[in-house]
Amino acid sequence: MDAVVVEAFGGPERAAVVRVPVPQPAAGQVRVRVRAAGLNPVDGAVRAGYFGGSAPVGLGWDVSGEIDAVGEGVTGWEPGERVVGLHYGPFKEVGAHAEYAVLDAAAVAAAPRSVTQQEAAALPLSGLTAARALEQLGLTAGQSVLVTGAAGMVGGFAVQLAAAAGLVVTAVAGPEDEELVRGLGAAEFVARGSAPAAPVDGVLDAAVVGEEALAFVRDGGAYVGLHPGSAPDAVRGVRVVEQEVAADGALLARLSALVDEGTLTLRVAATYSLADSPSAHHHLTKPGTRGRIVLTLP
Repeated sequence: MDAVVVEAFGGPERAAVVRVPVPQPAAGQVRVRVRAAGLNPVDGAVRAGYFGGSAPVGLGWDVSGEIDAVGEGVTGWEPGERVVGLHYGPFKEVGAHAEYAVLDAAAVAAAPRSVTQQEAAALPLSGLTAARALEQLGLTAGQSVLVTGAAGMVGGFAVQLAAAAGLVVTAVAGPEDEELVRGLGAAEFVARGSAPAAPVDGVLDAAVVGEEALAFVRDGGAYVGLHPGSAPDAVRGVRVVEQEVAADGALLARLSALVDEGTLTLRVAATYSLADSPSAHHHLTKPGTRGRIVLTLP
């Protein structure tokens, strides 16, 4: 089968399609016939060698497709069912950017019925990251949350989920994105580089601003960072959490249902064929992309 495998770290041209054996599901796993797969910034980082390790390494975290085969002991899934899933981890022989992907059965969920395969591919990594970060903030309806990077995929999902939970959302983004983030549910807008009018109960730092964002939190509030090892030191009694995403089919199923309810919007910036992965990686390097770049397969 065809798969994107980085055989030597480097630029977008290193995201090459190669031939590899079709993977077989082990006990507790499913094999997905991939129809679309999101291209995330973490894929560009893996390709460039940001995480170290050694090549070759497969790319791709976001899976959208149909169940193709199930391993021993798997129940509840049948071939042909549409699913989404998170193919977790920066180091794998073959990732989601392939004709077939093998995932733990607990990592997949029924795909949203109201969207295309390409749109569904924008959900797993960013949606799970935003949802877990909000859970870790521990806020309740009526409290206030500030989201940095609110126009991005994680930030945008966080704004929508927070608004749906009854939180008062302040979105931080570039001035050109004010209409976008307000449309996602933000009650207040702060231009990047400015401060909110008053301290907030919690900050979800999707843009990895760090200490500047921590300063927006009231004494005794909460801050959640999204990049392990990059969170600022706790001060003024603020609870500081470093969020690490994980494959979670149950949570992904709830997010999928929210898409069908109209609570979550899936944004696709552009689509490329799997064979044109280098062009997709070039697109990934461009600033200002709004929405997920998606690789498509027949």
